[in-house]
Amino acid sequence: MNHNSALSGFKDALQGSGLNAGLILLNKRVAHRFTAVYRLDNGIMRNVAVVDKQGEVVPQNLLEVPLEHSFCQFVLKDGSFRTQNSAADGRLQGHIYKGVLNSYVGLPLTTNNGGLFGTFCHFDFPPQEIIDEEFQFLQTAVRLLPAYVIS
Repeated sequence: MNHNSALSGFKDALQGSGLNAGLILLNKRVAHRFTAVYRLDNGIMRNVAVVDKQGEVVPQNLLEVPLEHSFCQFVLKDGSFRTQNSAADGRLQGHIYKGVLNSYVGLPLTTNNGGLFGTFCHFDFPPQEIIDEEFQFLQTAVRLLPAYVIS
């Protein structure tokens, strides 16, 4: 599926069924178990929506994460963050989730005036890869999410 038709399908999912439907569609495109949106709230990354490929109850420690313990901090600071194996990622030296949450792909969510308010991410416990073409697609797709997150 090319990016234009994939983006059109993503828009249709969001418009027709909302944020969760859009996240389900994005989750199906990658190997990562979880796909989520987090909102920054007083130094805490609070989960707004999450999809788990395995359909299990998401652990509480993944629903609210202090910013300084989350990989989201790097997204908010650097504009994106990708690691396919955090255990081997030198950027994460001393990080609490290094080697625990091994794969993570995150992008910032912004308001219409460019203010950062949260993140979109795919993540998983075992190492997972995301190809550059999919990452580029995500960079376009996540621009549609704020309208379904900001209330």
